[in-house]
Amino acid sequence: MSEQHQHPSDTSSVIVPPRLVRNTQSANPDDVLECSLHHLPKPLLREFGHVFNNEHERFGGSGNNLQLLAIPTNQRAREDLVAVGDHIEAEKDRLLNVFLTFGKCVCEQLRSQGYWADYIDPCSGLPMISLNCNKVYSEVDGMECLLNYKAYNAGFCKILTHPKWGSSVYPATIFAYAPVEVAKTLMASFPSAS
Repeated sequence: MSEQHQHPSDTSSVIVPPRLVRNTQSANPDDVLECSLHHLPKPLLREFGHVFNNEHERFGGSGNNLQLLAIPTNQRAREDLVAVGDHIEAEKDRLLNVFLTFGKCVCEQLRSQGYWADYIDPCSGLPMISLNCNKVYSEVDGMECLLNYKAYNAGFCKILTHPKWGSSVYPATIFAYAPVEVAKTLMASFPSAS
């Protein structure tokens, strides 16, 4: 069976389980993200196609060991992000900037090796690199699917709850079309955070 179609014997999409890593692009040692690496399960494959319009196929890259992968990240917020106020908006901005530098770094490293990668703008739900994509990706739905994290409805908004941090969590996702070993090596290059 080709590597592209190999999956764990259970229903899990996990390749590398969640671990806390330091954002090496940040001067602040407190900028830590929880990251993991996943095969795209069927529900996300369909969503991926809608969001990216199969942009990865036009990028180039060849070989039968290329796979669609997700790198979900979560950051522990200093505040409960369900709350409102200027201090909450400032915290969301801080978390956004941490993710944007991390996502850009991961994508640049993969793209420099000839593989497709993109990351989702958590504010808009739209891809940051791929052009002409206007379907919104739901970070909450993605975290539910990939990590089995729970969510609840608050009015018209779905709220993600992290198993340790509750709703003090900021989710954001990176996608790649690359060999699993390349992505695993890249993930391992980020130092662990205690």
